[in-house]
Amino acid sequence: MATAVAPRVFKNFINGEWVESRSGKAYENRNPANTDELVGMFVSSAEEDVDAAVDAAKEAYKKWRLVPAPKRAEILFRTAELLVQRKEQFAKDMTREMGKVLAEARGDVQEAIDMTYYMAGEGRRLFGQTTPSELPNKFAMSVRQSIGVCGMITPWNFPMAIPSWKMMPALISGNTIVLKPAEDTPLSAYHLVQVLTEAGIPRGVVNLLSGDGPGAGAPVSKHKDVPVISFTGSTAVGRIIAMACAPDFKHCSLEMGGKNIIIVMEDANLDLAIDGAIWGGFGTTGQRCTAASRVAVHKSVYKEFVSRFVDRAKSLKVGDGLDPSTEMGPCINEQQLNTVMSYVEIGKNEGAKLLTGGNRLESGPYAKGWFYAPTVFGDCTPNMRIAQEEIFGPVVTVIPIDSLEQGLDVANGVPYGLSASIYTRNVNRAFQATRDLYTGIVYVNAPTIGAETHLPFGGTKQTGNGHREAAIAAIDFFTEWKTIYIDYSDKLQRAQIDNA
Repeated sequence: MATAVAPRVFKNFINGEWVESRSGKAYENRNPANTDELVGMFVSSAEEDVDAAVDAAKEAYKKWRLVPAPKRAEILFRTAELLVQRKEQFAKDMTREMGKVLAEARGDVQEAIDMTYYMAGEGRRLFGQTTPSELPNKFAMSVRQSIGVCGMITPWNFPMAIPSWKMMPALISGNTIVLKPAEDTPLSAYHLVQVLTEAGIPRGVVNLLSGDGPGAGAPVSKHKDVPVISFTGSTAVGRIIAMACAPDFKHCSLEMGGKNIIIVMEDANLDLAIDGAIWGGFGTTGQRCTAASRVAVHKSVYKEFVSRFVDRAKSLKVGDGLDPSTEMGPCINEQQLNTVMSYVEIGKNEGAKLLTGGNRLESGPYAKGWFYAPTVFGDCTPNMRIAQEEIFGPVVTVIPIDSLEQGLDVANGVPYGLSASIYTRNVNRAFQATRDLYTGIVYVNAPTIGAETHLPFGGTKQTGNGHREAAIAAIDFFTEWKTIYIDYSDKLQRAQIDNA
């Protein structure tokens, strides 16, 4: 007689040990493509768990900050090597818990690999400046210094890449970490912490807490011994995080929403533009902060573009991301699916023309998942809510425009400023667009997604608060500058006074 096997319960990682939550509670992590599949049980962290993790990180910081950066880099390099070895396993687990197609999950793990290798290299390049002093027999320089315990709250759509964007620059800079991943995708963060541990990260340097925002995320952001908070998620939650950080003047990096646009000019390569709009709009089921949820098309090619774009959207195969033939997976959970459905109704009521989709997929292979049909609205106006607000699902609005100038006005006329794209063969127009689009990222003849780890990532307006992820920009956030003056004149010298 067969007996049921108890599901594995994944614990918190605090001070180098996997431990139960003080709450004694756990929650289910289920496959969004098939909710019958239980990926695992994860403990629900509470404020007491946060306190323990912060205490461990604070104590570990005393020694970790003094480890030479090249030695810290060796641990990161070994971590990247382990990620390479386990890429396929981690990608499959990611698809099971997040839903994105396997090729995209592999890309997510690869981004973590790239970021980890990159930051390992920075262990020998944490450069400061040396400069001549205005006074004789005086030396002047600046150096980077670590800050302390860094609280990190990460989203579910890139469950390994985004934690790596935050963790690796913080670690190479000599900080310690308390990571709270999204409750929908904790397994990928678990894998990342596991390989860091195997690579030799000392006890307490990296701590992992699973659980929800109110139970675990909020106590991290408010904790008096956490001087640095890095958050990626919605603008609404980012505002709450900022308010929590303000009383103690914490360093606070916010990477939030986007309402990104592809501008298609009359001289564009339409085949390429349609490829880009499909990938930008429906890649990751539209669940990217950089998703191309708006396409502004010049009226002279609007009819042809829309016809072909809709045909392509209709033909996309939706299904389980582990199936190699699947092109688009499910929404992450029922709440997100309901959000998508509500915005589709808003679009209909606003008078947008529903060209394809607009319905949940719930029969046959879709019966046990949170699937939604690729959806396109046409003849939209720039001020419609579906063209202004972030939907975070497989919904694209198409807007007709008369000119590049109008396209730029439409592009900039939203509360966000993350990513934008233009398709044109006119180099003058391309350069004008790169200058006038008020976003953190601009693409020419490519969609709004595809950022690389060695360049800054982030946006303007309500997308962020001025900081950037990735590249050297991330190290700028996770370090403080210290300016050092060494006077070897053996007398009092007064800057700005004795140099007159």
